[in-house]
Amino acid sequence: MRISAVDVGMRIDNVQVITGESLVCEPGTMTALVGPSGSGKTTFLHCLGLLQRPTQGSVLVDDADTIGWNARRVRRFWRDSAAFVIQDYGIIDDESVAYNVTMTSKFLSSKLAGDLSRCAEALDATGLSGRGTEPASHLSGGEKQRLAIARAIYKQAEVVYVDEPTASLDAANRHRVVELFLERAAAGCTVVVATHDEGMMAACSARHLLGSHGSGVRNEEMAL
Repeated sequence: MRISAVDVGMRIDNVQVITGESLVCEPGTMTALVGPSGSGKTTFLHCLGLLQRPTQGSVLVDDADTIGWNARRVRRFWRDSAAFVIQDYGIIDDESVAYNVTMTSKFLSSKLAGDLSRCAEALDATGLSGRGTEPASHLSGGEKQRLAIARAIYKQAEVVYVDEPTASLDAANRHRVVELFLERAAAGCTVVVATHDEGMMAACSARHLLGSHGSGVRNEEMAL
């Protein structure tokens, strides 16, 4: 699924947060949104993910301009096609690891619902095999980040939006998380990452420097 921005700008409370940003994120690639703190990386990521509607320009999903999509159509996009991996993991500590993957349980019951085989595969892919029944509160920070990625794998998301995924992780967990996102891209997923992490940037097939007015620049062509 191709995600494109065309001259996207965002103004919040009379402050111009981003201006004239354009890029194309193709299936099978991982794109880094980079720039100093305050440059609007998270805001641009939210615009690309249809969480915020830009005040200027358009965001396209494949060839469809989303500017006219209503809330129901946006929810369908998130239900069927997209996943968001946020900086604080988005994990429900009081629920089981497996529930945090499927996000479903049987009506009036705590019994897990959803595709249990696919859930097990997602946990195995992220190094959490056999831990489905544990409370998510037992996991370390790095394990919670991997659990958030397992949720995206379970969902079979075509697009994964990621906000500073390695900010609070040690070197070993940073490396594992980067590898997991590379695996998603290799499987044909479109991965878009807002990051300060040099290792994550280096792994991406392209970088987009905020404030350069839309020039997406490949890794080997851009000096930070």
